[in-house]
This record gives sequence, C-alpha cells and structure tokens, in this order.
Amino acid sequence: MAYAYSIGATLLAYLLGSLSFAVIVSRLFGLSDPRSYGSKNPGATNVLRSGNKAAAVCTLLLDGLKGWLPVVLVRWFGADYSLGDGTVAAVALAAFVGHLYPVFFQFKGGKGVATAAGVVLGISGVLGLATLATFGIVLFFSRFVSLASMAAAVFAPFFYLLGDRAAWNVDKAIVLALVAIAALLVYRHRENIGKLLKGTESRLGSSRSRPK
Repeated sequence: MAYAYSIGATLLAYLLGSLSFAVIVSRLFGLSDPRSYGSKNPGATNVLRSGNKAAAVCTLLLDGLKGWLPVVLVRWFGADYSLGDGTVAAVALAAFVGHLYPVFFQFKGGKGVATAAGVVLGISGVLGLATLATFGIVLFFSRFVSLASMAAAVFAPFFYLLGDRAAWNVDKAIVLALVAIAALLVYRHRENIGKLLKGTESRLGSSRSRPK
C-alpha cells in the first residue's frame, strides 16, 4: 500500500508542478503571455519584463510554493503512510519536472529556478538558505540571473552532502534528485550559457523593451 501512496504523491506533485503560474498570473493581470516576448520563458524573470512587478512577485512565490508544498507535506505527514526520504526525493523531482514539462501547457514550461528553490527549502530550511545565499552572492558580483541560478543549483547537492550527520542524515535518493534537478536546470539554461560565453547575456537591471 505504501507504494500506491508514493506513486500517488509523486503524480500529484507532477500535476501541481505543471501549473504554469507565469501564464496563469499574466492572464489574471491582463498581461501578454510571457511565452510571446522577451526570453519567451514562462517564469518570474520574464514576467518582470512586462513592467508589472506585482505579477512577477506573484509568479515567483507561486512557482516556489509548488516546489515546496509537496516536499514538506511528505516530510510532515509521510510517516503516517510509510513514506520516507525516497518519496520526498520522488515528489521533489516530479514537481520540478512538472514545471519544465507541464502537462497542462503542451509540455512547454520554464527553466525551473523558483520551483527548484522551493524544493530545496522543502527538503531543509538550512539547505535552502545556503543555496539562496549562493544565488545572492553570485548575482551580486556578476549581475547575471542565469549564472547565479545555475551556480546555486549545482552547489545544492554539495551543501546537502556537507551537512551529513550535522544538520541531517544524507539520503542517496535525495542526493540523486538534487543532482538531477541541477542537471536539468543547467540544460534548460543552455541558451544562456551560449550568451554568457559570447558576452551577450543581459545583466540584471539592464534596459529591456517591454512587450506591447
């Protein structure tokens, strides 16, 4: 029966991750579809290019929430249904993959930065803070959101391993989930990597044309 609960939790996490809040929030705010301008990425950074900061903040929080919620629900209540760290890892990865390949939006999703942050915070608040600190430090010195996002994602599994037996007991399934999330996030930033190498990547705060 535990397997059925685990599969059900993983499926629900994927469906929750498939809610593309950049598109949903933009519609509610009467904005253009974020897939039609800028980077064409349905994420908070691209919604910000619309000039509506409130919509961007809502998108950021909701995308983070859909990564955080399934993880903490399994952590808090999973023991009652014989669900352990293996299911935590499964729902974490499922929510993230849902954002990247949403079943409700023709499997065309975002890059997963906010959702990945929510997942990491759900696994551990300490791990989440360390990862967010990495993001903030790299962003402060480089002003590249893409570079900061990739650096934070890559460092997350290392931080998790460093905390073994001090802040938590490392679980192999969670390590694999964090590595998979980092790899997928870097893959989704492949165009940004090309721009970084060419010196054409936009820095945070640089002028951008707003969508009509």
